Amino acid sequence: MADARAIAQPGLWNMLRAAAIGATLFLAACASGPRVVPEADRPAPADRPASTAPRPIAPGLPQDVERHRIALLVPLSGANTGVGRSLQNATQLAVLDTKSDVLRITTYDTGAPGGAAAAATAAIADGNKLILGPLLAEEAREVAPIARRARVPVLSFSNDASVAGSGTFILGYVPGQSIERVVNFAAKSGIKDFAGLIPSGLYGERASTALLRSVEGAGGRVLAMETYDARPGSMASAVAKIGRSPFQAILLAGSADGAVTAAPLIRRSATGKGARLLGTELWNTDSSIGGRAALSGAWFASVPDNYYRQYATKYRARFGAAPYRLSTLGYDAVLLTVRIAREWRPGQEFPAARLTEREGFAGLDGAFRFGRDGVAERALEVQEIRGGTTATVSPAPPNFNGN
Repeated sequence: MADARAIAQPGLWNMLRAAAIGATLFLAACASGPRVVPEADRPAPADRPASTAPRPIAPGLPQDVERHRIALLVPLSGANTGVGRSLQNATQLAVLDTKSDVLRITTYDTGAPGGAAAAATAAIADGNKLILGPLLAEEAREVAPIARRARVPVLSFSNDASVAGSGTFILGYVPGQSIERVVNFAAKSGIKDFAGLIPSGLYGERASTALLRSVEGAGGRVLAMETYDARPGSMASAVAKIGRSPFQAILLAGSADGAVTAAPLIRRSATGKGARLLGTELWNTDSSIGGRAALSGAWFASVPDNYYRQYATKYRARFGAAPYRLSTLGYDAVLLTVRIAREWRPGQEFPAARLTEREGFAGLDGAFRFGRDGVAERALEVQEIRGGTTATVSPAPPNFNGN
């Protein structure tokens, strides 16, 4: 297990000063030793310091009764090491920026032998009362029952809503929300006829369901929807079938790379020549998305980027590399924890009921709140790719006060 303490050090980021809330420290009082009364017929003996029984050395991490024990479960070895390290760095940066001296964050490697289950077991044995992570849905499924038995909530970075509930909360960007947001924006812009080009697999299945529901809710129609896979010619065949329908907008539910491949094929068809291209939150993970000329004019919905750019600059200056886009999930998880720590006494169970308060929370990725299903609902913006960059065409609401 790779173990790293999150040390509370000075530092402040003015942008998020309102979110950085300290918590009260509880100091243990010391009891005085017994008073010695000399015998009547003998001179008083010289005072000797009271002997103190040595404190037993227990296995695991040293006890820390003045700070909240938080576990961070991320991959520090294996294929996702880069993402895990970026999440770890983000949590450290959040502790520094908030000047928080009430959190002690210990990192456990989900890529080590035993995986996420072993990491969660060790974290709970060490006395951690909250788990941040793990990264992947299958890891969250392993961790959930272990944490639930110990009454330790889990804030997973996964975007798979099916693993949420019963003490597990999902911080990741759920695709259904971004699809609903961009479809609603397109419908308000006069688009009624939609199509979908969907990658095969679980993500594609959920994207197609979200597209159908969103278009129906917006009063539109899905005229064509085709799936494709990695086989040569699969995408071209799917686009050819879609091109037989007179759609006004088409959802490209795959990655930005897949959308760049599909766009010229769509533009060659009679109906696709003037159609609006729509994307998902996956596009925002591509730092060069604005420069993708093939996607010029496309709309996609994602979390706001206005704070991320400042965060990325500060992250790069401190750690010497660019952060992964989803590392902000780690940063915002710390902001959330610091806020709740005002009413959370060290050593006690984490007050999970606070997570579902309707006003929600604020972070680098904008406003978010957890539903009773444990899924983070996010305030999303719609961006348009134009002129080598992206421009916000429909801002995200700053909070949920109107909802």
